[in-house]
Amino acid sequence: MPNLVSVIIGAGYIAIFITLFAESGFFLGFFLPGESLLFTLGIAASQGYFKIWVLIPLAIAAAIFGDSFGYWTGTYFGRKLFDREDSWIFKKQYVVRTEEYYQKYGPKTIIMARFVPIVRTFAPVMAGVGKMKYAIFLRNNLIGGTFWAGGVLGLSYYVGTKIPSVQHYLTLIIVCIIVVSASPIFIEYFLHRKRNR
Repeated sequence: MPNLVSVIIGAGYIAIFITLFAESGFFLGFFLPGESLLFTLGIAASQGYFKIWVLIPLAIAAAIFGDSFGYWTGTYFGRKLFDREDSWIFKKQYVVRTEEYYQKYGPKTIIMARFVPIVRTFAPVMAGVGKMKYAIFLRNNLIGGTFWAGGVLGLSYYVGTKIPSVQHYLTLIIVCIIVVSASPIFIEYFLHRKRNR
């Protein structure tokens, strides 16, 4: 198996849970792997290195608890950050925009953000900052976390059982996943620039 898989196998279930939790639960978790980690785990499970029936509920729980932690972080601490004097990172106008955005698109955002790197990390925090009702947030968090973690793991496990020697193509597959998952960010960036011209 590739070195990446060897590292993940050595880390074990607890490290997997912490990594997936931190990606959604901590404001700086955007640099952590997401789909690439889940896909690698699914492939590793298909080769007998993990038990898929343990990985799926573990990953789903980590994703859901992580987003909930991010939400409460935004609720209790997020606004204090924005109440400071404007800086190049934090601006008061972001709070107003966040409240308006989540009132209009909130539920859909929480689900869809799961599949977009960086956005996945900031969406729950900003939902808390924007005072989205927790009942609404939790419902969509459960849906998004289940489809994201369970879906990617299930798909990669299935691929691993159907493609011979799939581990040899793992690096190429992960690169493709990163490109596809990051594409919405670049598309939105170019559309934003086009609208502002």
